[in-house]
Amino acid sequence: MRGSKHKVFDYEPVTRGVRRPEAEPDFAKPDLLDADAPISPKDSRSNGREVVQPQAQSAADPLYPAELKNWLIRRGHMLSFIGVFLFTIAVYLRPYELIPALQPLSTMAFWLAIFTILVFVPTQLGLEGNLTSRPREVNLLLLLTLAVLVSATLGDDPRGSLSSFVDFLKVVLIFIVMVNVIRTENRWKLLFVLLLAISCFLGGSALANYRSGLQLVDGNRVTGSIGNMFQSPNDMALHLVTMVPISVALFLSTRNPLMKVFYVVCVILMLAGILVSFSRGGLLGLAGAVGVMAWKLARHNRPLVMGATVILAAAFILAAPGGIASRFRSVFDQDKAGSAGKRKDDLKRSILVTVRHPLFGIGLGNYVPRSNQALATHNAYTQVSSEIGIAAMVLYVMFIITPLKRLRAVERETVANRKKSRYRYLAIGMQASLVGYMVCSFFASVAFLWYVYYLVAASVCLGRLYEIEQGIAVKGATKQDRELIAPAKEPRMAVF
Repeated sequence: MRGSKHKVFDYEPVTRGVRRPEAEPDFAKPDLLDADAPISPKDSRSNGREVVQPQAQSAADPLYPAELKNWLIRRGHMLSFIGVFLFTIAVYLRPYELIPALQPLSTMAFWLAIFTILVFVPTQLGLEGNLTSRPREVNLLLLLTLAVLVSATLGDDPRGSLSSFVDFLKVVLIFIVMVNVIRTENRWKLLFVLLLAISCFLGGSALANYRSGLQLVDGNRVTGSIGNMFQSPNDMALHLVTMVPISVALFLSTRNPLMKVFYVVCVILMLAGILVSFSRGGLLGLAGAVGVMAWKLARHNRPLVMGATVILAAAFILAAPGGIASRFRSVFDQDKAGSAGKRKDDLKRSILVTVRHPLFGIGLGNYVPRSNQALATHNAYTQVSSEIGIAAMVLYVMFIITPLKRLRAVERETVANRKKSRYRYLAIGMQASLVGYMVCSFFASVAFLWYVYYLVAASVCLGRLYEIEQGIAVKGATKQDRELIAPAKEPRMAVF
């Protein structure tokens, strides 16, 4: 990891540095040093300089600078994280829809976002002296946001586009907050346990509604029990597809038997929800995500594992409710009035709009009036290219694929280290989740919704957590500090 840190983990470090007094060279606490490579008077990590052996720290001693840096990394932004956690409940679960008595709280997501940002800004300035760390994903998203704003002012309906831009700005701000506040494994996993619990509810309620014939559209397709993002069967399936690999990865990375049971139940219910949604894009995305996980987890006997995966996938399709096969056959129908025909027409139309307005598009949210049938593009990539421009689409694609590079780096560097295997499983799960999103979003207009932004933020934070554990991401540390500070002890996850 040390040899490639500047190539892979290209964001600015995340804490304010504390200079080590020259008179106290024994700043390093014994348990922060590499147990397998004790420091000698001319240790290789000190480039031949003499290093004073660390002494035991007494309770009265002040905090060592390295320990203080580590404390800042792990303890900052607690209130901001609580705000993100509550905001996620408000946006994804929408409790005021499920419980009528909570209807007066229908604006809770807005006020929670305001609270989170108001808490985040002064805390971030105090900890790091800036408004955000700057991984490449943040830079790409800021450029995309600028492109959206410029396009909105030049598009067909500037007033409507600016209104849509304000909605997208909320996504951008929460993304930036997430990148900076999810700085411990417990926070990372707690957020995904919440998302998986919501996904379990979605999958379980979809299965129950299918069995009872409730909330059906197009004959037998089940809509989500939660409105807004999950009202459409395709959007619900997209979300569940992105959560399945993460649930599998968490199952493999934990030793807690109760949590293992929870993750297995989540996978079963989410797969059931994908099936009863009858989403063609969802099933294709699931196939892509499962294929990525199978390929990466099976380092040996890959042909056997991939063959078994194909067989299990075939059995999964055969066990699916009737009607899925006919849904896939409809893709090849020539009926232009059917669902597949309309999607093909809008795909061609969105490409034509892109060609006619290649620089800035027609403005965010302005495609539907130009559609032949007053429909959305049903494709996230042409949604961006037609409404914001080709350059914006390139930024959007780079924003999605950039985390794959750092996740692959984590995967490679942990493959032979059993103590870091949890990072390998989580990195593989996040890669599969992003691939699943990329496939599903080819059939849905979701480019400016929450789905991918949560995934990318979590990917950035996972890479940062791994880097911090390797002991090479301490802001303000001198070169000598970086050479002397060894990886911190592996934290014990009592709950997860």
